[in-house]
Amino acid sequence: MEYEAVSDEEDDALSAWAQTGEENVEGTLRPRKLDEFVGQPRVREQLELVLESARRRGVPPDHVLLSGPPGLGKTSMAMIVAAELGAAIRITSGPALERAGDLAAMLSNLAAGDVLFIDEIHRIARPAEEMLYLAMEDFRVDVVVGKGPGATSIPLEIAPFTLVGATTRSGSLTGPLRDRFGFTGQMEFYTDAELELVVRRAATILDIPIDRDGCAEIAGRSRGTPRIANRLLRRVRDYAEVRADGKVTREIAQAALAVYDVDELGLDRLDRAVLTALTRSFGGGPVGISTLAVAVGEEATTVEEVCEPYLVRAGMLARTPRGRVATATAWEHLGMVPPADLPVRPDQGGPALFEQD
Repeated sequence: MEYEAVSDEEDDALSAWAQTGEENVEGTLRPRKLDEFVGQPRVREQLELVLESARRRGVPPDHVLLSGPPGLGKTSMAMIVAAELGAAIRITSGPALERAGDLAAMLSNLAAGDVLFIDEIHRIARPAEEMLYLAMEDFRVDVVVGKGPGATSIPLEIAPFTLVGATTRSGSLTGPLRDRFGFTGQMEFYTDAELELVVRRAATILDIPIDRDGCAEIAGRSRGTPRIANRLLRRVRDYAEVRADGKVTREIAQAALAVYDVDELGLDRLDRAVLTALTRSFGGGPVGISTLAVAVGEEATTVEEVCEPYLVRAGMLARTPRGRVATATAWEHLGMVPPADLPVRPDQGGPALFEQD
């Protein structure tokens, strides 16, 4: 899977992307079986039926596509598929498959029943993707030898396998590739109750003493994402060991997360800066994304891809045809009184200002 570089800034704590140096910890915390996996009950039930049916028939299951935001367990689910089938797993990523030859070499080394996991499969190069079509359908690849008019296509049989693809942008997948997956699982954000179970399980594995209230405090600030919950748990543990007796309680969790600028709703410094700029500098909006990014001293892509998804989901920011708008929830979270003429959503009797752009 892909890991992004990490700076020393505090707001890395709330990044849903895996960060460099977390490989070993994440590997330790990954569930090994479907019954150990917390959350995603719908996907787990559907996948259990697919795998059990394949086991009874003695054939590899249909190819599996897992889609959803980062940090929800797509890689863990892929590894569980292999474990449930008792098969080996080969792991790669879409950006790593730049040439068809790279994919052909990997496919030719698969044994019967193996699982091939391609993370961020929507970023696979077009030549490799076209080779993948034939491999997924007929378990065969055509290797081209030579160049120009003398080039020859040699068919190469490969062992039956199961492809598990993961994507954070299912809309970026081409139609022909998407249609070749027999099962598609849409991973959803976790509830606070599910995240409490995630935190408690991780604390048990990492031998971190924590009480129920401490679990709830961390879960409530984790943006519905297990990866963030596990990361916050480790940072709270560090605080508890250095400045307390080592046990994580609600009070210790609150104090620790205040140090890392994570507030009670899971907003960090940059999230609050965006909302503050919207409300104080632009009267709540609407304002363009470029102008908003300049106001907070960040790149427009950072604001749009890092901050906006959670702020929109939390009901604090709306993307409109005229620009970004702070909602009443955002004003109240900042301790400010919303303007009397603040527009409301159409389903609340207001104008159609909140239509997505």
